[in-house]
Amino acid sequence: MSKQSVYTLLVQVGRRPDDGLPKDSTGAALMCYASGVDEAEAVRETVAILKQADLAPLDVSGYGTLEERLDEGHDIPDEERELMQRALDENSVIVAQMTPFFD
Repeated sequence: MSKQSVYTLLVQVGRRPDDGLPKDSTGAALMCYASGVDEAEAVRETVAILKQADLAPLDVSGYGTLEERLDEGHDIPDEERELMQRALDENSVIVAQMTPFFD
C-alpha cells in the first residue's frame, strides 16, 4: 500500500445555483489540503467533494506536499501544518481558506 501524503491545492470555482458564495461574486479561490497517494488522486478527490458541495471547480493548481513546499523555501505556519495533519489523519479534504472574486 502506498503512503498517503497531503497536497496543497488552489482551486478556482465558478458559480452554480446554491453554491453558498456571496451573491455578487463571480467565483472564488479555495485553498485546500487534500490527502492522496499522489497529487492526481488528491486533485480527483478534491474536485469530487467540491462538486458534491454544489461548487463548480474550474481549475486546480498543485503546490506539492509539506516537504516539497519546505524544500522550496515556503514559510508554513503552525495553523497550516495542523490543518494538513488533520487532512492526513482523517484522509480528507480540508478547505482552509475561501476568497471570493468580484468584478
